[in-house]
Amino acid sequence: MRVLITAGPTYEPLDPVRFLGNRSTGKMGYALAEAFAAAGATVTLVSGPTNLPDPIPATIVTVRVETAAQMFAAAGAEAETADVWVFAAAVADYRPAAVATEKIKKSGETLTLELVKNVDIAATLGQRKRPEQFAVGFALETTNELAHAQDKLHRKGFDLIVINSLRDAGAGFGHDTNQVTVLDRAGAVLNFGLRKKTDLAADLVALVLARCQPPSGVGSGG
Repeated sequence: MRVLITAGPTYEPLDPVRFLGNRSTGKMGYALAEAFAAAGATVTLVSGPTNLPDPIPATIVTVRVETAAQMFAAAGAEAETADVWVFAAAVADYRPAAVATEKIKKSGETLTLELVKNVDIAATLGQRKRPEQFAVGFALETTNELAHAQDKLHRKGFDLIVINSLRDAGAGFGHDTNQVTVLDRAGAVLNFGLRKKTDLAADLVALVLARCQPPSGVGSGG
């Protein structure tokens, strides 16, 4: 089985020293990559900027990128041949319309930035997803978690969506633990209580492998 995983944040340059980004550490995506590799999959991990070392298993190829456009290009290059897609990255929705070639100097009391929308990687790739491919999305929410996640699930063509809320202690960015809810297309909800991200990753991989179709010619045993 071939698995594509996106992980970490994207950084959208403003000038040579500043960027727009978020607090994602990439820990959940990296844990998923290692869990899939432990289950026998060949993994391509497309990672935004993180402080994490490349995963050790030889069956994981790590592709380092910085911007949403670079992540889209790298993920798009692998999506055709991947059996499972896992979009765990926290991709910036917008980027500066123009990137200054020199450091922007402080001037005046305010600074106005024009932002333009980035490509929606999961939704765009989802338009060419084949029926036998299995897609998993992630949604970090602060309010109306299930409603927002359900919308993303159907709009982006996911088979499962993993929801975590910043309202849950020990979950979300910067933690070694996470607490998630998984929603499928039939509306079934599964809750995974607070646990280490490495343990949660193993549980999520087991769930995905139980739900997805095996590649052509490969049995479903194991």
